[in-house]
Amino acid sequence: MFVLLGFLWGSSFVTIDLGLRFFPPVLFAALRYYIAGAAVFGVALLTTDYWRPRTRNDAAVVAVVGSLMIGGHHAFLYLGQQYVSGPVAAVVISLGPVLTAVFAGVLLGDRLTRLGVAGFVLGILGVSLVARPNPDQLLSSDVTGIAIVFVASVCFALGAVLTRPFDSGLPARSVQAWGMLVGAPLLHAVSVARGETFAAIEWTPAATASLAYLALVAGAAAFLIYFALLDRLGPTEINLIGYLEPVAATLISWVVLGELVDPLTAAGLVTIFVGFACIKRRALSDLAASVP
Repeated sequence: MFVLLGFLWGSSFVTIDLGLRFFPPVLFAALRYYIAGAAVFGVALLTTDYWRPRTRNDAAVVAVVGSLMIGGHHAFLYLGQQYVSGPVAAVVISLGPVLTAVFAGVLLGDRLTRLGVAGFVLGILGVSLVARPNPDQLLSSDVTGIAIVFVASVCFALGAVLTRPFDSGLPARSVQAWGMLVGAPLLHAVSVARGETFAAIEWTPAATASLAYLALVAGAAAFLIYFALLDRLGPTEINLIGYLEPVAATLISWVVLGELVDPLTAAGLVTIFVGFACIKRRALSDLAASVP
């Protein structure tokens, strides 16, 4: 299930690449989460009595998830992928667990040791290896795209940290359903502000297939697998999915589009993972010791 989830989420980056040929970027994201949100909401209705927010903490968690983890994250991700390939975007997004640990240290007082700071520096170094900024080309499309996707990773990590202070009993699938249904209209509003219209969509079979796959397979189905794994594995091990996604995205992009990441991009991914290992070394050590 873990490998399947990694490939489903990794494939989403490649599918976004394909779908951006037919959809305006932010409207594409909005449509994905209108559909995915409705599907996950249906699952929540069928599987739990606690399907709607009942307290202020419930509402606060939904607001954070909807605005940052769905709205902000995907607006910047889809905009950034206009300039960089899916595998490169997946490598930049893999910085998320490192950023999450840093934000938790700054905002929630979680202890961040010197080795933890070194881990953050390694994470930034990893993204730099991917971007390889040239002083003469700081405004190139690749650097611009990586910067935009980096902001997407910041939004998701910040949202993950800001949900922690709220003691909410709302089940994860209900949180995710409401988060999608809050995030989708926010994405839609941004798309309208950018001048994106439905008339700009090219409704080809490939466009329909990319939207359906992102919404129902890489969206609703993948999130349901994620919830099951989160209960069984815990947050530290499930965070490792972020390092399987770029590998999956690269393999799928090679098979479907004939594209491969270069050695420096791969080195960037390894450097980001080493940074994560520095920050989460105790949790990873405990995890390794628990494996028979």
